[in-house]
Amino acid sequence: MKVEDLDVFKLAHNLTLKVYEITASYPESERFGLTSQMRRASTSVCMNLMEGAYRISKNEYKHFVSISRGSCGEVKYQLMLSKDLGYLDEGTFKEMTEAYERVSMMLTKLHSSLK
Repeated sequence: MKVEDLDVFKLAHNLTLKVYEITASYPESERFGLTSQMRRASTSVCMNLMEGAYRISKNEYKHFVSISRGSCGEVKYQLMLSKDLGYLDEGTFKEMTEAYERVSMMLTKLHSSLK
């Protein structure tokens, strides 16, 4: 199975698109700050899944799945910061945070399955 066909990859990719959409309305002063950081962290989830899947060994793949999970944590904090700074409404914050928590759990299961 290709990594792009995994539900976790599809969900993470859709969340990345949503992060790009959300951050487009952030203040210009955040262009090289929070906007850039959120976009890089969200893309890191899929990029590391893809890179890991293309590695030779399962241990390497597991390592990159772990990095992807760490990137989920980064995005979750950035969402909280965005909400606290007034850039993100409560509903969007909750929706996105719950979705990233789901991705995180899915990555944990994927990591466990790579024995």
